[in-house]
Amino acid sequence: MAKFKHVFIIGIDGAGHGFKYADTPRMDEIFAHGATTYDCLTAIPTISAECWGSLLIGVTPEVHELTNDIVGTNGYYNSAARNDKLDPSKFVRRPKEAELPTIFKLVRNVMPDAKLSAFSNWTPINDGIIEQDIDVHFDCGGDQALTDKICAEIKAEKPTLFFVQYDSVDGVGHSTGYNNDIYYAKLHEIDDYMGQIYDAIVEAGIADESLFIVTADHGGIDHFHGGTSDEEKYVFFGAAGKGVNEMEIKDMLIRNIPAITCEALGVPGNPTWDSKVPEGFFKK
Repeated sequence: MAKFKHVFIIGIDGAGHGFKYADTPRMDEIFAHGATTYDCLTAIPTISAECWGSLLIGVTPEVHELTNDIVGTNGYYNSAARNDKLDPSKFVRRPKEAELPTIFKLVRNVMPDAKLSAFSNWTPINDGIIEQDIDVHFDCGGDQALTDKICAEIKAEKPTLFFVQYDSVDGVGHSTGYNNDIYYAKLHEIDDYMGQIYDAIVEAGIADESLFIVTADHGGIDHFHGGTSDEEKYVFFGAAGKGVNEMEIKDMLIRNIPAITCEALGVPGNPTWDSKVPEGFFKK
């Protein structure tokens, strides 16, 4: 049985557990009575494709085998023509696609009429991880332009599942270093975007029926990531919604997000994954 009608997953590339130290008044407000942790263990290696793949598919990188090169050039579905009528015979399908569907595919299997959306700064998520032939609305853009599109999409379509990825925090980390004042200032800016998105959910009249999640794919140290330092492998995870218990989550893994999403929407999970809902996460 579904616990929510809508799930919103907002991923902040490179944010690590920086929200713990940045000034984030909107996030503090949104997750004040939610389920949170600054010690969500992401995928190893702490590289974008490996981590976003685990977040969307529910398995480790050793299983899904996605890399930045693969999702950028020969993903599950290799197409730059998002939202066009694509010829399925031209899709470059990897052998594991059928047995390792994303949460979008799992939801589509059960809800043929559901509105599904994925808006990302980093387009290889749209092109190389999420299935192209299941009627997902894809879009991309810079931070403010993307936020405007996201808010408009929420109000107009009230999506069942909406995944969002912001890339600029990771860009700041690579250019000026992670975990410094400039990096935290960018997280403060992102906090405002999180508030705008949440306000759009409220304005759409679906806040009481929505699970709102914010997390990250990885953190960073110095100007880099990809290793196993605490700064790289532990990320913030927050979930807010009327059916979520107020708690500090123990032993949270990034690959648990698909199980959380499926249970929230009342959708069967993939029996081959190792994704699970943290104990006590949902209210009984």
